[in-house]
Amino acid sequence: MEPEHSDKNLLLFLPDDVFAVVSRFLSPRDVCNLCLCCKSLNALVASEKLWLTQCDDLGIVPHKDLVEWRKGVASYKALCRFLVGVKPLIGIWVHQNPELGNVVYVMPGFVSVVGCRIIPQELGPLGMEEGPILWASVFEIVSDFDGSMMFFLHGREEEMNYVYPGSVKLTDKSCNVLLLEVEPGECSNVSALLQSKSFVHHSCVESSSSRKICRSNSDVSSSQRMVENGEGMVSFGKLAFSDRRKLLEVTTSHVRQKVPDKMIGPLFPRLRDDEENFQKDLVLLWERRSRLSQMYKVGSGHIDEYKSSSQEAVDPTQFELGDVRARFDRSRSISNPLPEEDTNTQCIKRKGLRGYFWNGIKQMLGRSNSMNGSHSVSKKLMSRGEIRYERLQEFLRSSDTVRLTLKASTVKLSSYRAWPNMRDSRFALYKLPLRVPRDDQEYAGLWGGTFGWPPGKPSEDKPGKALFFLLLSYEEFQGQQLLIATKILEGTHYVLHPNGSAMFTANINEPSSEPFPWDTDADLVPVNVTHAFVGEGIASGYGFRYPGSKPGSLFVLQNGILAFMWKESRVVLTLQRLNLQELLKKGERVPSLPPVTNFSYLTKSYSNVFVGLPSPSNFLSSSRFA
Repeated sequence: MEPEHSDKNLLLFLPDDVFAVVSRFLSPRDVCNLCLCCKSLNALVASEKLWLTQCDDLGIVPHKDLVEWRKGVASYKALCRFLVGVKPLIGIWVHQNPELGNVVYVMPGFVSVVGCRIIPQELGPLGMEEGPILWASVFEIVSDFDGSMMFFLHGREEEMNYVYPGSVKLTDKSCNVLLLEVEPGECSNVSALLQSKSFVHHSCVESSSSRKICRSNSDVSSSQRMVENGEGMVSFGKLAFSDRRKLLEVTTSHVRQKVPDKMIGPLFPRLRDDEENFQKDLVLLWERRSRLSQMYKVGSGHIDEYKSSSQEAVDPTQFELGDVRARFDRSRSISNPLPEEDTNTQCIKRKGLRGYFWNGIKQMLGRSNSMNGSHSVSKKLMSRGEIRYERLQEFLRSSDTVRLTLKASTVKLSSYRAWPNMRDSRFALYKLPLRVPRDDQEYAGLWGGTFGWPPGKPSEDKPGKALFFLLLSYEEFQGQQLLIATKILEGTHYVLHPNGSAMFTANINEPSSEPFPWDTDADLVPVNVTHAFVGEGIASGYGFRYPGSKPGSLFVLQNGILAFMWKESRVVLTLQRLNLQELLKKGERVPSLPPVTNFSYLTKSYSNVFVGLPSPSNFLSSSRFA
């Protein structure tokens, strides 16, 4: 080795291929920090091979797909920026409602990630592996040319497909909650705010770093002045539920853009096994991505003008708050239509009538006639309403524009048997902790199956079998290792078991002596049981969230299939490990729900809200596109 290569600058003389291998021990953040050391390292870190290695190590998409995705971004570094941002979103997300159809799987699309809602369904004649799984699109996040993220909420209104552009806000890489919110934009027109009735020029204090704008002390409260100074900003989550829902509905109605016919196509390519159709899908996906990017920047109605004009267009993801304020003021006037004098008179009459009955009851009970307690309760009730209204006004005053936002954050969630305890008043999706199988937990992960034997395929007496998704996890209890099967999806027309129910538990440390009742499978292949464990299965019928259980056994078959059999009824639930990404690529897309409902269906429903959709058997000869 030459002397000049043996000093501390040895790293600079490594070939690109060797340095790319070395960089596998570094995170993308470490590589970015490395480029800040000196100009030579900055040039070395700019290598495409190095950033391709970083993209590979993230493990989100295969190497061949990375090469194809690279054509749509500026560099592998830009692609790595996008992949690092969306990696925390990959996985299974759920909500408690609806009881049927609450599972959203976020998977790689095409230079994007796509949120797919699994539709509750019965298996068709081709079974689980060959039959198409029905799904509906919820949202997608597309990479821009520089690796930044473009968010599109999906929805269907008035028999037409729409996308609703917005922004993505990642607050934590280990996020476990996705929130659909409305976020104030940056004040793009400060002079308009100064001239509005809401702002009064009181004093201006100039400095080299900032200029403060103060409102008149006679017009605003101290809490409001804190908002204008950037302190105590009212967040979307602090608003009342009805106000949050109305803001989301108004925002989606303003930013929505109709999906052109040319964009009605696949959201991700089919499996590479079908090379001819795979290449056809790529052509459609490239065209769709190009139009999506233009819609995000200039809006669907300005695409043609954008091609022929270099003028700056209005951001289609934001809109001014004038209409929003007008709608809220209108709804407030409707809810309180009486003039001020009439309102006061009616309040006096109500208080007098209420006081008459209240005093009579107190005299009967021998209590005091004082009305101080009643008055204090009334004041508290009035103050709650005023606080709610003031919070909404402060939120609307915080900016002159708003935009739709997908916020990924981390919150403390309690859970029971791998199912998180959720808040029903949040437009949110909650991430399920999907555990990777290992030597001491080989059955952990996502499984799917049906009731009855043989597994997977319907029988003559039952042409359609409800599809169940179960999340299998391990738990230590009194020194014993339990395998718990938590239900996350049920393909019936009316829910039999609530989401989060343990369909069965098996004691891995206690073998079962029960015999398996079938000798062959559907193909007349002999059944070989490798392991059997004692367990308990959920009692039939809808009851409490965690109803009673009955004894049974879990059988592990030689082909990797699990079968739990209830001892008394001899009913069997058969399961096989699922690869959701492959199933969805072979599946069929169906129309989405309206936008806000499509993201979080907060209405309690025990029946299948997708019951009007076709069954898988009707899709066998149909197009893949919705």
